[in-house]
Amino acid sequence: QVPLVESGGGSVQAGGSLRLSCHASGYMDRSACMGWFRQAPGKEREEVAQISTRQWFTYYADSVKGRFTISQDKAKNMVYFDMDSLKPEDTAMYYCAAGGMGSSSSMCGPHQWNSWGQGTQVTVSS
Repeated sequence: QVPLVESGGGSVQAGGSLRLSCHASGYMDRSACMGWFRQAPGKEREEVAQISTRQWFTYYADSVKGRFTISQDKAKNMVYFDMDSLKPEDTAMYYCAAGGMGSSSSMCGPHQWNSWGQGTQVTVSS
């Protein structure tokens, strides 16, 4: 199984933007949803967004709603995460995830995430 591979992280100043990419070959056709999670030092991993691979439904955590956008290009097996108006509190390791493998669900619950990438670091300075 080819792993999920994230890219696009980096260091930006507050108010800046970044685009994260996730190469998801072999996952998007078999998974009900793709998502982005993040984990800051000393904190638990949290879901920040997900997108249905079939119905294009999306979910965003309140902390990123209106600033971040998840999208997908199924022809390229890519999932993107556009992050605008970045804040220092967005600093974290960001992970791409695939969930609901074999499921007909539109969205994925907390225990349905099957596969994870290695993560890409995002650092926002004030």
